[in-house]
Amino acid sequence: MSASGGTLFAQEADSLLLSRVDDALTFEDSLTIFNLIDSLLTYGEPIRSQFAVRMGYNSNVLSAGRTLGIENFGLAPGVSYYHKSGLFADVSGFWSKDFVPSYYLTIASAGYMHSFSKAFSVMGEYDRYFYNTPSDNAYIPYKNTLSVTPMLEFKPVLLSLNYSYYFGDAHVHRIMPGVSVILEKKNFKGIDRIAISPSFFALLGNETLTSIDYVAPKSLREAIQNFRQYGTTYSLVQTTTNVFGVMNYAISVPLSVGFKNWGFAFMYTYNIPKALPGEPLTLSESSFLSGSLTYFFKGFRKNKFPL
Repeated sequence: MSASGGTLFAQEADSLLLSRVDDALTFEDSLTIFNLIDSLLTYGEPIRSQFAVRMGYNSNVLSAGRTLGIENFGLAPGVSYYHKSGLFADVSGFWSKDFVPSYYLTIASAGYMHSFSKAFSVMGEYDRYFYNTPSDNAYIPYKNTLSVTPMLEFKPVLLSLNYSYYFGDAHVHRIMPGVSVILEKKNFKGIDRIAISPSFFALLGNETLTSIDYVAPKSLREAIQNFRQYGTTYSLVQTTTNVFGVMNYAISVPLSVGFKNWGFAFMYTYNIPKALPGEPLTLSESSFLSGSLTYFFKGFRKNKFPL
């Protein structure tokens, strides 16, 4: 006869660092990409090759769900190149006071975007993560991402569906459907374009959960063996399951302004995390602010496409 004395859960495919990156960057980075694509597709002028540099800011949210003050911030410098054929490349760095070392991550990206019509576009992308960890023994389960994002625009509504495959020592899937309403005004009091895009996103995905059950011994001999091996008379039985479901809902309100060669974006995001089946939820609802300042170099484009 056996009895379950208790259950402990661990996300086998996540380290603390990766869970924070997944929670914070998945939405923020994807929303920034959608804002850039929106800027390119909204203008009816021919898209030219262009080169841009930017500095991003975000008010960090820890894994406990706390919204930190303005002094607890993260910076994300980046450089991007978009070719008129649809090919693009990007390198972004991430710095935060909450990590040791402060500069903890570099992401190199390359991809392709194709517009099948004025209403339908698809973007494919590969991301490579380079972590600046304090120890060579740090476990980083995901170092690569392959993603595809089809987008359907019925002005002023933009529908998107992002699928991402994270892989490395482990692998997981992420699906992020989203809907945005793009409200814009062009040539407003000397400003090339100003737009606000209230949006709703859902994050679905899978995780590998490991449960450890304490099973009562069947005999005195087994109890003694268990005590020698585990330090308790109960034996430990490990069970691994792969679960899939909704992980997070996000409501965001991005504001973007384009003036000559400059692009400014400011975004408020509210996160509503959800526990997967059998997963203990350790995150609470939280919000964060993010923004970016982008400069497009004149020599790489004929027309203005502000962010």
